[in-house]
Amino acid sequence: MDHDRIAVIDFGGQYAHLIATKVRRQGVFAEIRQPEDPIEAFADYRGIIISGSPSLSAYGEDSRYTKAIYDLDVPIVGFCFGHQEIAKHYGGKVKHAGREWGRADLRIQGEHPLFAGLGPVEQVWMSHYDSVVDVGPEFQELGYSTTADGSPQHRYAAIGSDSLKRYGVQFHPEVDDTVNGDQIIANFVFRICGCTASWSMEGYLEEQLASIRAQVGDRSVFLLASGGVDSTVAAVLIGRAVGSERLHLLHIDNGLMRKDESAQVVALFGDLGLGDNLHFADASAEFLGALEGVVDPERKRRIIGDTFIDVFQAEAARLGIENHLLAQGTIYPDTIETGGTVRADTIKTHHNRVPIIEEMIAQGKVIEPLVDLYKVEVRELGERLGIPPEVLARHPFPGPGLGVRLLGNDGQPDREGLDAIGPALEAVGERFGLHAMPLPIRSVGVKADLRAYEHPVLLSGSASWQDLVEATSVITGDVPGINRCIWNLGRGVPEVAIPMAATVTRERLDLLREADHLVMEALRRHDLYDDVWQCPTVLVPLDLDGTGGELVVVRPIRSQRAMTATSVDLPVKMLDELREGVLGLEGISGLALDLTSKPPGTIEWE
Repeated sequence: MDHDRIAVIDFGGQYAHLIATKVRRQGVFAEIRQPEDPIEAFADYRGIIISGSPSLSAYGEDSRYTKAIYDLDVPIVGFCFGHQEIAKHYGGKVKHAGREWGRADLRIQGEHPLFAGLGPVEQVWMSHYDSVVDVGPEFQELGYSTTADGSPQHRYAAIGSDSLKRYGVQFHPEVDDTVNGDQIIANFVFRICGCTASWSMEGYLEEQLASIRAQVGDRSVFLLASGGVDSTVAAVLIGRAVGSERLHLLHIDNGLMRKDESAQVVALFGDLGLGDNLHFADASAEFLGALEGVVDPERKRRIIGDTFIDVFQAEAARLGIENHLLAQGTIYPDTIETGGTVRADTIKTHHNRVPIIEEMIAQGKVIEPLVDLYKVEVRELGERLGIPPEVLARHPFPGPGLGVRLLGNDGQPDREGLDAIGPALEAVGERFGLHAMPLPIRSVGVKADLRAYEHPVLLSGSASWQDLVEATSVITGDVPGINRCIWNLGRGVPEVAIPMAATVTRERLDLLREADHLVMEALRRHDLYDDVWQCPTVLVPLDLDGTGGELVVVRPIRSQRAMTATSVDLPVKMLDELREGVLGLEGISGLALDLTSKPPGTIEWE
């Protein structure tokens, strides 16, 4: 069946495929195009969306692309970087005029089809450095962002020309934190482009089954089955496409699993009817040996990914199936955060995107049926495949497992830039009645689609949840070198944080497993497991005030697609239980709750 189609030009921003997903969820087929694609590639589209970009400036190399798209007689809208490009092309001006990331208020001026059905003030999501400061003669300002008192903060946050059919918004309508972003996208697709809804997930499933059969041919498939939602859906989908007899599953216990997790995974695939060709390998000694003495988070990820392949190849040779295709449950956030597109900045390397995997992909030896999907679509696909809801509701768990939640350190404090920001932190602390202490370590984050390896700040004191979140927003937005805030749940106000020399050891992993188990059980006990999308528990080698133990950070977040996330306010009773349980573990002396949204903090700390 022919579908109306929308082109999404991927400039490497984190959200390009999310834009396409949002369009598809409106029932209109969307395809990703590259900026350098020839103009002929854009034939027959009903409209074009230009994505954001990780470029810090609208004047960098991203400005070289097929600008003949502006000669096409189809509507075009730009988000963030795309908004700036449209403004510049038609005579407007863009300047490095102040940054915004996180939630903002958009004040809409007048009525316009792009904002049909919306109120005069809308919550939107910003992530940019440059801003449009003037527009060409055929454009009008459709909206601007405001400060807390409602006065203009950034003009021209939304612009449009109905005569040219060109539009732009500085924010990201595609992320869930832009409350009515779906409506804005629908207004562009239906009201402005005139599309008809004709695409569905049912059709997508049939297309994927056909695609898998074509790629596999008469060969067989070997899937690394972690037991997470992604690998489980991939396994059932591939089994449906080629038959369970041609699908071999390998579950590897890498020593980085949660408490009792491997036994639960083996039972799961048996229940799904995929147990006949399920193989199990306890490779914990190999993984922990390879990680011995390693501190750098990127190196850890690469070692874990490489060791997975070493174990996979050894097991495949032992089983006599080394010529099978390798299947992975890779989803799009894995590739975009690893810099998997031409212009995407590397935020963190995922274990299924290390160099050896990339080589195998280039050789046609890897099958990844979920690679263009986000977690919410994977779960929808799983529902259509008949996978039980309790399996699909499982919290996402990173491929490297607890390896990226067990932070390492060489024991030396990293205080670069911290002394200079002391007065700014003190001022924010006084404003909210909090003690703000920058920590002499770093965690990974993302700002304006770029990797931000910066310091966390520990907030201590009593405050409302709203004040804690606002303080976090102010600190991460206004104080340089800070990408994360955590709230001290321990007793007293620490005055000093001392880094401890620590690497990946079985003893530290066992300690983290126990802390993680306490957190997961508390979420279930308080009926919050389904409400919280993911809740990493992180072991940080910081000794607060010289008490001799490490710091545990709990990070409950809400999200749908892992590209954005917001922190969750846990009930006081649950926090009290966690204080008693986690702080009662030998080797733990501190407990904190991560308050940070994504951006600027990634979901994981490494």
